[in-house]
Amino acid sequence: MRISVLATALVGLAAAPAVSHAATVVIGVPGWPSAQVTAHLIGQVMEAELGVEARLRPIGTTELVGAIDRGEIDIHPELWLPNLETQVAALSGPDGTLTLAPTQVTASQNICTTRDTVELTGLTEVAQLADPTMALWFDTDGDGRGEIWIGDFEWSSTPIERARARSYGYDETMMLLTMEEDVAMAGLDVAMATGRPMVFYCYAPHYKFELHDVVKLEEPPHDPSAWSVLTPEEDPAWLSKAQAAMAWPASTYQLAYATDLAQTAPNVAAFLNKVTIDAETAQAMSYAIDVERRDPADVAAEWIAANADKISEWVQ
Repeated sequence: MRISVLATALVGLAAAPAVSHAATVVIGVPGWPSAQVTAHLIGQVMEAELGVEARLRPIGTTELVGAIDRGEIDIHPELWLPNLETQVAALSGPDGTLTLAPTQVTASQNICTTRDTVELTGLTEVAQLADPTMALWFDTDGDGRGEIWIGDFEWSSTPIERARARSYGYDETMMLLTMEEDVAMAGLDVAMATGRPMVFYCYAPHYKFELHDVVKLEEPPHDPSAWSVLTPEEDPAWLSKAQAAMAWPASTYQLAYATDLAQTAPNVAAFLNKVTIDAETAQAMSYAIDVERRDPADVAAEWIAANADKISEWVQ
């Protein structure tokens, strides 16, 4: 049974109505720009409009759902599916510790390259990366293997991309790089400026589709009956059993929170169920952070000031 920060704060007040302004709500902050801004936005609105103290805690998305279950964190600002579907299925439901807010944002996950790369190398399909001759175009250190960024260390998509690389066979021809997104995107900027071939995991909404001429590589259509991606927690042999040489399933993301907020802080839960940040806004947020190098808290405050009517609707 989850015992949250909120529940602890309300010990002894069980007979009284839940009053959320007496609590501290902990918001997880994953390591990508739109989620960072959303986390600050939620926290600022709760403090200003609901009288709730918000504490932001940076944490990897693969750890965040478990932290909610353990009562360490109350809110996930941007939970992606199907990436975390196993964990969500285990923790949500009538008696679960995790609740998904109703608004979903349509997203996408792919392997991408640049227009210059396509014209120089002829790369148009993900499967071509398993060809050693093609892979050499992406070899920057002379070891005979290309390099491809597959995501941040702590992203839920990264082990799936590793499984996809093994399924396609390009784990043998390409070095699978994991690093923070801002470092990888700096490499994309350099590649675009110099015409150097580059290939990388990509997701949308994201500013790079606005800033650069990015091309999504072709893949066989997604087939649910043939898609098998386990997690290391589910099976130690997860990688050897993976079958994922195809496009990702349709992707979405949404806000998630600890189920017990509905009892311990009902106005917070009601607010979270109304929060809507569309794909266009999320892309603008990522642009402000990674291109304009602005602080997420400042971007959130500016958006709140410009959207007073929407905020009023959320906190009614």
